[in-house]
Amino acid sequence: MRQVSIIGIGQTKVDEHWDKSFRDLGVDAVLAAIQDAGSPPVEALYLGNMLAGQLTGQEHTAALVADYAGYRGIEALRVEAACAAGSSAFRVGYMAVASGLIDVAVVVGVEKMTDMLGNEVTAALASAADADYEVMHGVSFVALNALLMRRYMYEHQVERAAFANFAINAHRNAMNNPNAMFHAPLSEAAFGKARMIADPVSLLDSAPICDGAAAAVICPTARAREFSAHPVHVRASAVATDSLALHDRKDLLFLQAGRLSAQKAYAQAGAGPEDMDLFELHDAFTIMSALSLEAAGFAPRGQGVRLAQEGEIFLGGRIPISTMGGLKGRGHPVGATGMYQIVELAQQLRGEAGKNQVDCRLGMAQNIGGSGGTIITHIFESAD
Repeated sequence: MRQVSIIGIGQTKVDEHWDKSFRDLGVDAVLAAIQDAGSPPVEALYLGNMLAGQLTGQEHTAALVADYAGYRGIEALRVEAACAAGSSAFRVGYMAVASGLIDVAVVVGVEKMTDMLGNEVTAALASAADADYEVMHGVSFVALNALLMRRYMYEHQVERAAFANFAINAHRNAMNNPNAMFHAPLSEAAFGKARMIADPVSLLDSAPICDGAAAAVICPTARAREFSAHPVHVRASAVATDSLALHDRKDLLFLQAGRLSAQKAYAQAGAGPEDMDLFELHDAFTIMSALSLEAAGFAPRGQGVRLAQEGEIFLGGRIPISTMGGLKGRGHPVGATGMYQIVELAQQLRGEAGKNQVDCRLGMAQNIGGSGGTIITHIFESAD
């Protein structure tokens, strides 16, 4: 297997893009990444998406984006793993390049969510849960996360206010990200007064519905300097799964797929959580931030929320998270989220994160599909 590096990145602003279609967003991100890489000879395109068929009526999305980006004829495949579709597409691209079958590939995550009504989007998102045993009974993803959060609060004796810094940190970091959806600070008081969606999950515990696309160009590390002065090396790529339904889990409050994929990634990278300089986690809901920190080994069971309370997740803390706003501040266009995480890690490792820059050599991203049925972990290293 060959070593693989990122040689170009591109992204659109996360927003409600009334004037852009699914294909427009995908093409914009792809062309930006290819231009950033110096226009190398792209042989394949891998596209991560969750909801295009349900929300836009468009399937066959990878060939569509390849065509309109000017790459008609190349290999083009769509990859789906619910909210982990973006990073799953990256893994497929990584395997293609690492195996030697492909030399240069572009990976893009795309989602267009805001053209439909809220109840239609909620129903579409629920398709990532167990259709027979969860969705059939009217359970939404907000409700599933509310169940997790309530149980966490009970078992670990913490109040809802303990989760505030996850959202506050995300909004603070998003203010310096021109591609983020939100550019307003969030106070502890506002968090405490936020409208409940499914108690104890409030509006400010939740990432927004939005549109966006992010892309990266990858090639063998041995050729990376041909295209980029600042390549970013892929040190690890790992996937693990768990049951889709919460009631089938051996331990409701432990992301087993998160632990397994993180352990595989650490073994590949020859590193551990203590070596990570930042962590782009999947903060679709504040409870997922706590559970991901614990599953990845940054905190003991029940202590993930303490990292937020003590400011250890801030830019100057022990393990900075959501450094460009995360899902909460930047936005969560679900099929694109994993690629936004990877692009933002590349920005950090290339020293291009502006006011949010972290002193870093190694960074990790963890992208969660559904309520933990698929979890994908990647570790990246700066080449400088």
